[in-house]
Amino acid sequence: MAKDISYRQGQERFRYRAAAVIIEEEALCVMSSPSEDYFYSVGGAVRFGETSEEAVQREVFEETGQKYEIEKLAFVHENLFSNSTGVLKGLECHEICFYYLMKPHGKRFDYQHNQEQVYWIPLTDLENYKVFPKEITHILKHLQTGIQHIISKKESGTEIGHSLEFDFVVPPPHS
Repeated sequence: MAKDISYRQGQERFRYRAAAVIIEEEALCVMSSPSEDYFYSVGGAVRFGETSEEAVQREVFEETGQKYEIEKLAFVHENLFSNSTGVLKGLECHEICFYYLMKPHGKRFDYQHNQEQVYWIPLTDLENYKVFPKEITHILKHLQTGIQHIISKKESGTEIGHSLEFDFVVPPPHS
């Protein structure tokens, strides 16, 4: 089996990731585990020799038990952070993640994968939850605008840089 595109040198860690934006019945599908106090997107590391599209479909099935098709690339997130929790505690992390909007099935589902569990957060309540990436509320409002590029840079838990850009505007359909 191919290895994840992730490496660690001393206290520095890089990870190439693919994640899904799954919306069913006006709610966003997220994951969490008992050891975390926040929610995160369904997804995981891209493996060597695998495209980010292949990775997101594999990860969605592994983590939810559901097969989803990709609708489009929604945004790219460059995430630089430190002083996280769990296995990342004490590490300087640099992550690049491709987020794909998935075609909806029309109904929600329940699933547990190892210690992680699926949760559904109503889109109207997202701002009341600790969801990463934290820009997700803004991003979801502009999904049809084009591909978005997000850069988050944090040191010691303090945000030192942030940008949200629209890199590509989708032209209107031809009549």
